[in-house]
Amino acid sequence: MAYQSLRQFIEKLEEAGELYRVKAYVNPRLEIAEITDRMSKSAGGGKALLFENTGYDFPVLINAMGSYRRMCMALGVNDLDDIGKEMENLLKSLSVPRNSLLEKLSLLPTLGKLASWMPVNLKGRGACQEVVMAEPNLYRLPILTCWPKDGGPFITLPIIHTYDPHTGIRNVGMYRMQVFGKDLTGMHWHKHKVSARHFQAYQALGRKMPVAVALGGDPVYTYAATAPLPDNVDEYMLAGFLRKKKVELVKCLTQDIEVPADADIIIEGYVDPQEEPIWEGPFGDHTGYYSLPDWYPRFHVTCITHRKDAVYPATIVGIPPQEDAWIGKATERIFITPIKMTMLPEVVDMDMPIEGVFHNLTIVSIKKQYPGHAQKVMNAMWGAGQMMFNKILVIVDQELNIHDYKTLSQKAFAQIRPDIDIYFSQGPMDVLDHACSKPGIGGKMCIDATRKWPEELVDELASEISLASIPDLHQLYQSFPEIKDIHIDLLEQQIPCICIAVQKNRKQHIAQLHQACAPLFAPAGVKMILYAEHTVDVHDLPIMLWRVCNNLDPRRDHYMAAGIMGLDGTIKTQAFDGFQRDWPNIIVADEATIKAVDEKWESLHIGPFIPSPSLKFRHQLYGEDAVAKP
Repeated sequence: MAYQSLRQFIEKLEEAGELYRVKAYVNPRLEIAEITDRMSKSAGGGKALLFENTGYDFPVLINAMGSYRRMCMALGVNDLDDIGKEMENLLKSLSVPRNSLLEKLSLLPTLGKLASWMPVNLKGRGACQEVVMAEPNLYRLPILTCWPKDGGPFITLPIIHTYDPHTGIRNVGMYRMQVFGKDLTGMHWHKHKVSARHFQAYQALGRKMPVAVALGGDPVYTYAATAPLPDNVDEYMLAGFLRKKKVELVKCLTQDIEVPADADIIIEGYVDPQEEPIWEGPFGDHTGYYSLPDWYPRFHVTCITHRKDAVYPATIVGIPPQEDAWIGKATERIFITPIKMTMLPEVVDMDMPIEGVFHNLTIVSIKKQYPGHAQKVMNAMWGAGQMMFNKILVIVDQELNIHDYKTLSQKAFAQIRPDIDIYFSQGPMDVLDHACSKPGIGGKMCIDATRKWPEELVDELASEISLASIPDLHQLYQSFPEIKDIHIDLLEQQIPCICIAVQKNRKQHIAQLHQACAPLFAPAGVKMILYAEHTVDVHDLPIMLWRVCNNLDPRRDHYMAAGIMGLDGTIKTQAFDGFQRDWPNIIVADEATIKAVDEKWESLHIGPFIPSPSLKFRHQLYGEDAVAKP
C-alpha cells in the first residue's frame, strides 16, 4: 500500500500494537539511542518508538522498521517473499517471446502497470514545503547523537538526491550526515557509491553540485534509498512498484532538483567540489564498531522546508541486531529474484545472517549441474554490484534449508575438506571494513559445501566426529595459558567446529597456536577452529560470529594445519601483527547514559525494564576512545 504520509504509517503501527508513544522528556543526545538499543535487541525487535517530548518542535520516530512484521508493514506486504514472487512474475511476463499482434497486445496491461509506477513531477509546491524556515537552521531539528564517541550529531535516515551532470539521471541514496553548524554537514560518500561518482563529475566540470535531502514520507522511500539497484535504475521506480503508486515529486525552492512531495522535511543545499573537505567522524556504525574519521565533502544548506505536522525519522546502528538488520532482510528477500533471473539462474535461495552485518557473510544454495559450478557462482557473485563487498561466501546444495543454521552447519561441514574446498581471493571491500590491511581492499573466502562430483574429488571426506577423541581441556589450559576459554559444544551437535578465546602476547601467536592445537583436535574430526579475543564469550555464538567476521581478513588470517582450517578473528595490532591502521573500538553506551535511562525507564511507559545491552560488552573495550588501545 502507499502511505500518504509518515503520520499515516505511525497510525497503522499504533493500530497494530507496534508502537509506543513516549511522552516523558528524553534527550536526543545519547538517551534516545540508548533506549532504542534496548528496545531493538528485545524479543522480536520490540516496538517502534515515537518520542514526543525532545525539547524540539518535531517528534522523533525510531525503530519503525525494526522487526520483520514492521518491515512488511512499511512495504505493504504480509511476507517479504511476496515482493520477490511478484517481481519474478513481472519479469517473466516481459521476457516471454510474442509473435502475433494479439500476443503483443496482451502485454499492454503489464506495460500500463509499469507506467503507473514511474515517478512524476508536479507543478507548484508539495506538503513537504508547507512551512519554509525563514533562515535554515539544522539546530532546530532533533538530530541525534547516538554513541558517546561520535564526532557529533548525525542525520541517520537521510534520503539523498543527486543527479549526473551529463545524463541528468537521478540517484537516491542514503549516507550519514554529521552536523557541523546550523547550515553545514559532511556528506559521507564512499568512493564506490553513485553519488560519489556524481561528485567527481561535477568536480571535473568545476561546478557546484546540487543536493536535496528528504526525511520521512512513505517509508518505502527510505527503503528504496538503501536498495542495491544497478546504476541508472531510478530508485523511485522501485518505490512505485513497491507502493503500487507513482512517487510524486516537486522541485526544491533553492536547488534545481526534485524531492517527494509528501516527505516530512526537506534539506536543500549544495556541495562545492573545489572546496576543501571536512574531517568527519567518528561514527558508531552498522558493523558494531566505530568508523574512524576521514575527509569528506562539505554540504552547505540553502533551505529547509517541512510539513506542518512533520515527524523527524531516525535510526541507530551498532552491535546487531538493530533496525538496519530488517532493512537488510528485505533486500535479501527482494533482490534474490533479479539475481536468479538476470545473472545466476542456478541460485535457489540466499541468506545474509544478521551477525554478518550485510557484507561479511552470505549463504547461497544452488542447483549444482557440473563440476566447478560453485566456483562459477563464487566468481559471478563477487563481480555483481554490492556483492563485490562480500567477505565470506558459503555455497551449498539446493535441498538445504539455509535459514536453519544448525542443520545447515551439520550438512555443509560434512561436504567440506578444508584444505581443498575453501577458496581465497582479494578484491574491493566495504570502506567500513576495519580488518583490511589497506582501506577498501581485502581478502575474501568462499566455502564450497556442495556435494562433490567425481571430477572434483581428490580424496575421501573426513571421518565422523569422535567425541571420545577430544583432548583433555584441563591439560590444554595448562599447556597454553593464553587460552582463556574453549567452546566445544558444537561437536556434540555433529558440527566439527570449535571456538577458542586467546589473549595474544607475541608475534605470529595465532599461527603458532594453531600449529600446536590442530593436531590435538584432528582425531576428533574437527575441521575448523575460530580464534577470538580473550574478552569474547565464545559460548555466545551469535556474538562470537559477529566478532570473528568483523576482525577477519580471510586471505591474510587463515592457517592450515593437520587438515584443520584456523581463522584468526582477534584484534590486529602493529606490535603483534604488523597492522598499520588504527583499529576501532566496539560501540557501547557510556555509564552516565545507562544510569540516566535506568532512572527514567518507569516514566517512559514502554513495558518492563530492559537492562542496557552495553553492560555485556563494556569489559570488551580497549580504552574508552573510538580507537582501540590494546
